[in-house]
Amino acid sequence: MDIKKLRSEIDEINSGLVELYKKRMEVSAKIAEYKRQNKMPVFDAARERELLNKVSEQAGEEYEQGVRVLFSMLMELSRSHQNRILSETSPLSQEVKRALEETPCLFPEKAVVACQGIEGANSQTACEKLFGFPNIMYFNSFESVFSAVEKGLCKYGILPLENSTAGSVRQVYDLMVEKNFSIVRSVRVQINHVLLTKPGVKLSDITEVISHEQAISQCSDYIKAKGFKVTTCENTALASKMVAESDRTDVAAIASRSCAECYGLNIADSKIQNNTSNYTRFICISKKLEIYPGADRTSIMMVTSHKPGSLYRVLSRFFALGVNLTKLESRPIPGRDFEFRFYFDIAESVYSPALAQLICELEGEVEEFSYLGTYSEVI
Repeated sequence: MDIKKLRSEIDEINSGLVELYKKRMEVSAKIAEYKRQNKMPVFDAARERELLNKVSEQAGEEYEQGVRVLFSMLMELSRSHQNRILSETSPLSQEVKRALEETPCLFPEKAVVACQGIEGANSQTACEKLFGFPNIMYFNSFESVFSAVEKGLCKYGILPLENSTAGSVRQVYDLMVEKNFSIVRSVRVQINHVLLTKPGVKLSDITEVISHEQAISQCSDYIKAKGFKVTTCENTALASKMVAESDRTDVAAIASRSCAECYGLNIADSKIQNNTSNYTRFICISKKLEIYPGADRTSIMMVTSHKPGSLYRVLSRFFALGVNLTKLESRPIPGRDFEFRFYFDIAESVYSPALAQLICELEGEVEEFSYLGTYSEVI
């Protein structure tokens, strides 16, 4: 058996497949025109089911599974081709185009910005990394940050979205469903937790630590080793303030070094987090859609139909259009048992025709669709 001869046969078969693929797309384009003239939808579930059953039967038991996968992808590619032919300018594409034209070339240095927490919070660090001269207004909750932006009290808001160690901030994801906003930028902040005590308090005196639940999670190994009792609060800066104002000498805060300076505390121990490579990603939100030059990350949320293959059909769009999906997060839908809302991050330039095509296709494919913005990330 000669491997070169076998590969030559494969090459010949591949050439034939390419020609057949081109012919299939040409016929698919004619079908698209027919559907346009007769006002028919691109997706025909009955026709696709019939075709898959037919080719499965032709393939026989040995090749049935592979043939179903092959033809499922072929049909996805055909639908994408038809959608490109039939696509018209949607209200969303017009909104994106308008935002590109109206957004200034440079991200603002000055702005009134809403942050959750108090002086010394990590959201303040994220804010100062994005804006040169921010006028920061502090709020007690994530929901209050969204509301401040929605009502126009602040032009922008800063919210933590995910941590490289502890995962996603679930409350923010849930609020993103309810609120009207756009992501205009994101930023990564390195998180270095330390143990803060009142002056004169020794590490051996500590029996309890106070911090935000994310910080507690990120330092869980250290807390377990020390046997500390845990109390959670809204954010690490508030934990520092609580320790500073407390009469107790057996309590400490898990927070940042900047909190030590803000609240007159001592650093009793450092390098206490589980992972030294610990980053939190923050998003900057705005009431108005703004898309700055060079934006290359897009966030969307959607709900697919509760049927087998629904998520597959969505994901196959990314592959068919050559678009890179960098994040997929699912959250339960309240009141709907075992049904989920999906959050996607897409790595693709805002100027890419593939991105415009993807959004156009997905918008008509799913039950609910929300475009959250296209933006750049500061690292």
